Amino acid sequence: MNTLIDTPAKAAYAEGIVEITMNSGDLLRFPVAENPRLSRGTQAELTEIELSPFGVHWPLLDEDLSIRRIAAGDYGQGKG
Repeated sequence: MNTLIDTPAKAAYAEGIVEITMNSGDLLRFPVAENPRLSRGTQAELTEIELSPFGVHWPLLDEDLSIRRIAAGDYGQGKG
């Protein structure tokens, strides 16, 4: 996946996992437990996801993650 040309098509949260489907068909997944801010979110907060060409945003949690960082295994804010 080339994150310079591939963009997110849709994102969803279910059962502790965020799943991002890219326009290329590639799938990125990560557990919300890997991000301190997301791990404290409610179901309603976690399912409210906005997409941009370069990342995902949870407006109710004020959290942004870039697709490039997610693809590299960096899910934001470190642990703890």
